[in-house]
Amino acid sequence: MALTFEFDPSFTPDLRDGITALWADVTNAGGAVGFVPPVTPEEVRPDLLKHLAAMERGTVRLLVGRDEDGAVVATAFLTLNEHRLMKHWLWLYTVMVHPRLQGQGCGRDLMAAAADAARSIEGIEAIRLTCRGGTGNDRFYAGCGYKEVGRVPDAIRLAPGDDREDIIMLLPLGAAATP
Repeated sequence: MALTFEFDPSFTPDLRDGITALWADVTNAGGAVGFVPPVTPEEVRPDLLKHLAAMERGTVRLLVGRDEDGAVVATAFLTLNEHRLMKHWLWLYTVMVHPRLQGQGCGRDLMAAAADAARSIEGIEAIRLTCRGGTGNDRFYAGCGYKEVGRVPDAIRLAPGDDREDIIMLLPLGAAATP
């Protein structure tokens, strides 16, 4: 299934509700996106509102993927660095594809669209992200061109006695990074 991607869409109540529902669905299917299942959209909404506040400040940009019916089925948040020595790269957060679309190439399409979106931002030369160890996501991101640049043991605690590595990955954007 081909998705339609939009960078910096207008943030409407429908988009808000679509992202919160997607976030809950991804979490409840075992996705490593900041929560431990089970969650409801209402439990996810405060985190989305934090992203929205950062979007209003201009420090976070949103990439949304929609299916042929216009439903929100993929997201990624591109977070700009505010530190003057790190403005040449950004963070990629809350990368999600609806569980019913996983394994169909939509995740790779999302990652390619995120790289294109990052390249469209003046001065951005690389993307960093982190992922939870034990999920296989590091292999997925490596398949999208990201290189592992570090691991922090036991940095993520899902429950007492269930600690995971925080894996840090980097995608240099190359010469195409400056328009």
